[in-house]
Amino acid sequence: MDYLDDEPWQKWRNEWDLDGSVTYLNHGSFGPSPRVVQQERERWSRELECQPMAFFVDRLEQQLDDAAKKLGALIGASPDDFVFQENATQGMNVVANSVPLNPGDEILLSDHEYGAVHRIWNQRSETTGAKVVVGRLNLAADSPAQLANEFLAQATDRTRLIVVSHVTSPTATILPVHEICDRAQQRDIAICIDGPHALAMLPLNIAKLGCDYYVASGHKWLSAPFGTGFLFVAKRNQQKIRPVITSWGHSVSGRPHSWKHEFNWPGTRDFSSYLVLPAAIDFLQQVGLEEFRLRTHALAQYARERIVELTGLQPGLPDSPSWYGSMVTLPLPGNAPKKLRPGSVDPLQTFLRHEQKIEIPVLQRNGRRFIRVSCHLYNTTEDIDRLVNALKALSPSFLP
Repeated sequence: MDYLDDEPWQKWRNEWDLDGSVTYLNHGSFGPSPRVVQQERERWSRELECQPMAFFVDRLEQQLDDAAKKLGALIGASPDDFVFQENATQGMNVVANSVPLNPGDEILLSDHEYGAVHRIWNQRSETTGAKVVVGRLNLAADSPAQLANEFLAQATDRTRLIVVSHVTSPTATILPVHEICDRAQQRDIAICIDGPHALAMLPLNIAKLGCDYYVASGHKWLSAPFGTGFLFVAKRNQQKIRPVITSWGHSVSGRPHSWKHEFNWPGTRDFSSYLVLPAAIDFLQQVGLEEFRLRTHALAQYARERIVELTGLQPGLPDSPSWYGSMVTLPLPGNAPKKLRPGSVDPLQTFLRHEQKIEIPVLQRNGRRFIRVSCHLYNTTEDIDRLVNALKALSPSFLP
């Protein structure tokens, strides 16, 4: 099958209510849900509003169990071993709030981690006297095993936790987390995997990973509603884990105590985003998870080919689905703008958004400028061509 042929995918493209005037190539930041998921969320919200007391006390916990069972089958984890969270950031905060740290302890992060993750652990280190060590990932390594070995060589006998992405956000790189987890276990170092981009983009079996913690967001490639994520906690750590919000800490319907009760009722909220997870999973399974992965990787690979042809700049990663999936980060000529304030948007991104109606992130890293192309079922080769044509037409100040 030619996975760059747009025609067979048109019916799935029509499932989204996207603004037709915008070319949306930023699913990796904020992934919209297909119409069937939106409708299911509205149905659950209406049911809640019809009889809140019966919904919260009589039905909620069983419905959360059903959603967890469906998600557990997708991620390779027992429903007893993970709890729903708003997103991966919230889950990472829970881990930071729970891992015991003393002065002189070290937390090893990679230099490809999400900015909020660095900030979470820097704040934790300030309150405990522990130290954040930023280790280098050698993406030019000859093999995943070499990358894992070189990264773990930066851990010391003071390292208490390793935090590493499954798929990096800034560089869109699939990391060899199985190898990293194996080596961490051999040295008896706890490990937390930051996995928002891996959920649905990659086959996932958390139980086989053997990690201590795994956090993810459902609004990325799974296209579940915003405000949907999970935190996996290995059984050996469940009695030590603590939520960032203190509430009642017990079952609202009188069930026997479980570690999950500290998380399942943070207070009154609309739980519909969690209850819609089965609908999001069903949607992608109807498409075919492997078909979805092959199609979206083919689009990302096409974007890589077209932009490399335009710029003459090769990315550092091999052209292989082992190293990147549904999104790809590519270098652009010239240096990154200087003196951008934290949170500021690159002028090129602003230009593409407002002048070309193309929604795509432009990133700065080590003084260089990169563009990250995300591809989902609603994207086409025409979207990529439109981006390339917009880049061609840019002034020399943007693209020398």
